[in-house]
Amino acid sequence: MRVLLVEDNRRLAELMATGLARSGWTADVVESLEEAEAACRVAAFDAILLDRGLPDGDGLDMLRSFRGEKGPAILVVSARGGLEERCEGLNRGADDYLVKPVALEELVARLNAAVRRLHPAGRALMRVGGLTYDPVSRAILLGQAPFDPPPRERSLLEYLLQAAPRPVSSEALEDRLNSLERDIGRNAVEVYIHRLRRRLDAAGASVVIETVRGLGYRLRANEAIVTGE
Repeated sequence: MRVLLVEDNRRLAELMATGLARSGWTADVVESLEEAEAACRVAAFDAILLDRGLPDGDGLDMLRSFRGEKGPAILVVSARGGLEERCEGLNRGADDYLVKPVALEELVARLNAAVRRLHPAGRALMRVGGLTYDPVSRAILLGQAPFDPPPRERSLLEYLLQAAPRPVSSEALEDRLNSLERDIGRNAVEVYIHRLRRRLDAAGASVVIETVRGLGYRLRANEAIVTGE
C-alpha cells in the first residue's frame, strides 16, 4: 500500500515514513501542497497523510483536489487540535483527523481503517503463483494456509508482491530492510533473497524470484500471471 505523506518537518516525516514502512506501507514524502499536487498527477496513492501548516498554505484547502471519484483516503495529521479545527477538517472532506503528537500504532490503525471504509469491496488481493496477499491486513496466504516468514524476509516479499510483475531495485529493497534495522550489511538483500527463495521453494509456492540484470529482483509465477480482484 502506498501513502503520500505531506509534512514539512523533515525529522518528523522521516520518523513517520520509517514507522509506516515497518507496518507495510510505502511512504512518499513531500513538503508542500505544490509538491503534493505534482505527486498525485504522476502516481496513485491509497492514502494521504496531510499536515495543515505547510509552507504554501493550509492542507485543508487541497482536500477537494486530492480526492477523485475513487480517490485515496485522506487523514489530516496536525498540531491544530481544537474542536472547531477538527470539525472543520472532517466537514471539508477528511476521512479522519489526528492531533499531533500521535502514537504510530494509532496512526497506522486509523490509516488502515480509513482505507477499509473507503473501499470496503475493493481491496485489491494480489496473487502470484500460489501466494495471495491482502495489502490492508498484510496477510499472506499460500493456498488457504497462512505463509508467515521471518520479519526481514516478509518485508522483502511484501514489497515484491506489491510491485509484481515489475522489478524492484536492490536499493529499494535495502531501504526496506533499513526501515527494520539500521546499518545492515552490504550483502543483506542478497542474503535474505536467498533465504526467501529457499523458503518459497520448500513450501511449494509456485513462484520464483528472478534476478533482473541492472534492475533488481522480480517476483514471477511459474504457471500463472499476477491477478487482482
